[in-house]
Amino acid sequence: MGKKEQYKRIIMFLSSVLILSLETAIFAFVWYHSYGVSGGFVRGNLVIIAQYALMLYLFYRVYGGFKVGYLRVFEVLYSQILSVICVNIITYFQMALIGRWKFGTNIVPLFNMTILDLIIVGVWVIAMRWVYARIYPPRRMLLIYGSRNPRELIHKVSSREDKFVICERIHLSRGEEQIKKKIEEYPAIILADMPAHERNLYLKYCFEKDIRCYSIPKLSDIMLRSADNIHLFDTTLLLSRNRRLTAEQLFVKRAMDIVFSLLGLILAAPFMLIIAIAIKCYDGGPVLYKQPRLTKDKKIFYILKFRSMKVQSEQDGARLARKEDDRITPVGRVIRNIHFDELPQIFNILKGEMSLVGPRPERPEIAEEYSKEIPEFDYRLKVKAGLTGYAQVYGKYNTTPYDKLKLDLSYIESYSVLQDLKLLMLTFKILFQKENTEGVEAWQTTAATKEEHTKKE
Repeated sequence: MGKKEQYKRIIMFLSSVLILSLETAIFAFVWYHSYGVSGGFVRGNLVIIAQYALMLYLFYRVYGGFKVGYLRVFEVLYSQILSVICVNIITYFQMALIGRWKFGTNIVPLFNMTILDLIIVGVWVIAMRWVYARIYPPRRMLLIYGSRNPRELIHKVSSREDKFVICERIHLSRGEEQIKKKIEEYPAIILADMPAHERNLYLKYCFEKDIRCYSIPKLSDIMLRSADNIHLFDTTLLLSRNRRLTAEQLFVKRAMDIVFSLLGLILAAPFMLIIAIAIKCYDGGPVLYKQPRLTKDKKIFYILKFRSMKVQSEQDGARLARKEDDRITPVGRVIRNIHFDELPQIFNILKGEMSLVGPRPERPEIAEEYSKEIPEFDYRLKVKAGLTGYAQVYGKYNTTPYDKLKLDLSYIESYSVLQDLKLLMLTFKILFQKENTEGVEAWQTTAATKEEHTKKE
């Protein structure tokens, strides 16, 4: 490992401390000077300032505001801006409650502070990205692949040319000796979908040579992530409990569903009314769209959505929306881009048919087609379907079914209440990110088109 790589974390840590300290210092100045807070209550003032710094840190952590080298420039900037705005809004209401609206009525200093924060954030993100790009140029990589065509993987990796560059690819048929020689020419390799024996062979070789190795996980790898280490004797055992959510977890999850759904319904009611009127005025058709979907244990329920497509749009059969799909109405395009077509699902959650967080509910006929190619696809149905979830946050609308399965299994195998809260916060972040709502690309294969898109492990 080079010296640059060793000092990467230190550099990023110091830069994160810098931006956090600057914004906290600005708030402290505003707190003392703009709101005329007495310096006599030192402890109380310090608590308020420390609380502001802690909230800012937590929002940055959840939304990825510190991940300058990991996320794209726009994503980091968006994360920072969203974090600052959320924290300052919370701080405004906090100040209003503390001073019984004495501070709350004077919003100008806090507004000016927010503008200054956003300017500093913009400068910091651009400057740190420039520094990061100079110190850590895109990583040169060798792709090793097997029988499955790596086109889709190459397409995804190529979308991050600021971070990765696949310089060469080599097929397993070239033989172990030749592949190992090639591995030594690169600082990093990526192992595409291949048999476990070959993958383990090259994974161990990279470990031996201190070469960075990226690999595509198999379903069994995801299942082992939550395994417990058992040390009953001198051989380590990995225990996969393979159980569903406990009674306590189910109770807490259901309580969260009810409380947050009721709160969400109150906040969303005005938007839902406007959307309903817009849909009705456009073509006079029905406002809501009911569709059979699968939830826990393959139970069928009827999901509620705002109609975003033309009436009779699926008279020729079910198929996923594609990019520039002419079936989508102008109103539908807007509400789909910001996910507001999903708002009526709050009623499905209150009825207990869905959860706030869980796997995306698939249509029975499409899920059946997926299961023909991926028999493990039903593993997702160990929990209720969700309004949002791991695959919805970290994937896209057009993410392949096999990748969605891996994401959903990651959620199920690592379930926790804190993870649900984090996913809910991240859902707010992706509302205005267009790539999360993009339709299926022409080059992508799906079960809806009855084309083979993946192979069983």
